[in-house]
Amino acid sequence: MAKTLDRQAVLLLLVQALYGVANALSGTFVPVYLWKASQSYTLIGWFTMGHYVMSGLTFYVAGKWVKEHNKMNSLRVGIILSGIFYCTVLLLGTQAKVYYLPLGILNGIALGFFWIAFNVVYFEVTDPDNRDRYNGWAGLLGSAAGIVAPWVSGLLITSMQGEKGYRLIFTISLVIFSVSVVLSFWLKKRHAEGIYNWKHGIQQLMQKGNPWRRMFPAIAAQGVREGVFMFLVGLTVYVATQNESKLGTFSLITSLVALISFWIVGKMLKKNNRKLAMLIGVIMIAIVILPLFWKVTYTTLLMFGIGTSLFMPLYIIPMTSRVFDLIGQSEESAREREEFIVLREAGLVLGRVIGLSSYLIVLPLNHSTVAITWLLFSVGIVPIAGWWFIRPFLVEQQA
Repeated sequence: MAKTLDRQAVLLLLVQALYGVANALSGTFVPVYLWKASQSYTLIGWFTMGHYVMSGLTFYVAGKWVKEHNKMNSLRVGIILSGIFYCTVLLLGTQAKVYYLPLGILNGIALGFFWIAFNVVYFEVTDPDNRDRYNGWAGLLGSAAGIVAPWVSGLLITSMQGEKGYRLIFTISLVIFSVSVVLSFWLKKRHAEGIYNWKHGIQQLMQKGNPWRRMFPAIAAQGVREGVFMFLVGLTVYVATQNESKLGTFSLITSLVALISFWIVGKMLKKNNRKLAMLIGVIMIAIVILPLFWKVTYTTLLMFGIGTSLFMPLYIIPMTSRVFDLIGQSEESAREREEFIVLREAGLVLGRVIGLSSYLIVLPLNHSTVAITWLLFSVGIVPIAGWWFIRPFLVEQQA
């Protein structure tokens, strides 16, 4: 790794990995925790909506802080607020169901502060030549976190009979967040430069011929799928099995497959094969949903989860790399990296809100397994449109 990624990039990977472990330990089970307390798909939807909307608004507002002041403090505030979120859920216990919207908002603010700073630092410590490799390692470490953390959490929750287990995993997450804050102090303080342009995103999208007019809907298409899949898959596994340990095992198996896939794709993916890789990826992550139309059982959910883990890197690695390559295509755009990262997040948030809105329209009225499967399939095919929008940029790199 040291041959292609410098010490700052490796350190950033470690901070990202610890943050991912803490969230994987508890984050997988927060929707389940709220579900057990409320038995309400609507409540879960509005908790998630608060998270998505506030994450986007925080990105937009914190962009000024990250551009003009100390971006590392924004990163640390995000980690600390994530810790406060889990601490609050811990203190509220089953009463968390009453405060679902404020909790979603707090979680969104925490993630907004962390990821705006993280994405800017990620841009600064990588370049087009090693970005695919960094994303491959990030996916690999994220998958490793997903293998161990939810599996351990599921075992603890099941063996300690619920409430005690939840309290323990939320506490462990708090400790890991604290370690990642300490580790972040070894990341160099990066110099602030320039003045934040509040209107930058609108200006890009209004300008004829601007590449972001195609990139933005491609990013939004990614968000549509994420907006539903990020929480509904785990919740569906729990509802189908009524067992947190099985949800942990589901995460272990799918994350192990993802780890291997991210490692292979990260090593083999080159600029000249991104187009084909993405096309295969977006088609296959839609096709693997089809077993659920037969029957929603733990077995068919595993088939779907393994298939998704296998093919997702083919889509997500070139997608992420190409967006950041576009941000760094010139000295001028690199100087506006904070504004471009905010624009990228705006696309993701718009897509997530669209996807989640479809969830809030469909599931409160009909939460049968058939309705859930059709919803997953409907939002799961949207990345195909995203590939079509981003295709010219991938052709460009083949030339």
